[in-house]
Amino acid sequence: MKRIAPWLLLCGLLAGPTVQAALDVGTPAPEFSTQASLGGKVYTFSLSEALKQGPVVLYFFPAAFTQGCTIEAHNFAEATDEYKSLGATVIGVSTDNIDTLNKFSVSECRGKFAVAADGDGKIMKAYDAVHDKRPEYAQRISYVISPPGKILYEYTDMNPDSHVANTMRALRDWKARQ
Repeated sequence: MKRIAPWLLLCGLLAGPTVQAALDVGTPAPEFSTQASLGGKVYTFSLSEALKQGPVVLYFFPAAFTQGCTIEAHNFAEATDEYKSLGATVIGVSTDNIDTLNKFSVSECRGKFAVAADGDGKIMKAYDAVHDKRPEYAQRISYVISPPGKILYEYTDMNPDSHVANTMRALRDWKARQ
């Protein structure tokens, strides 16, 4: 019998349909503070501090170094300069430990944006981002949060391909209304 690589199995388990659950647009974004890594350097990320600089694109992903999460990280890395031009900060969150995310921030995020550890799952629970089939992982969900701390936009889809385009469009629309 052929052995399946654990990360491929994880990708397959997490790629199935999920129940759509997310915070409603207009609701307050739950405050959080946690360890994060940007370009291999660990620091404390605080949502309230980041919002003082502008909107925040907060995205949840199941596990570092899996196929879909790597694709999504590459997509966000390629778009980081455009996010910055709109005044936005990008932060990815998973239940991976900070050592794993430290490596992921360098290799897959290409040092362009931070990824944060949610080892106890409290952040993903607060944002209704718990995967329905594998509650130890987050479902793939992206939020755009306005500087006053309100949810501007949410997008849930286990396919990583449209998260950047959709959050970018939401930011541009928000900016046009300012």
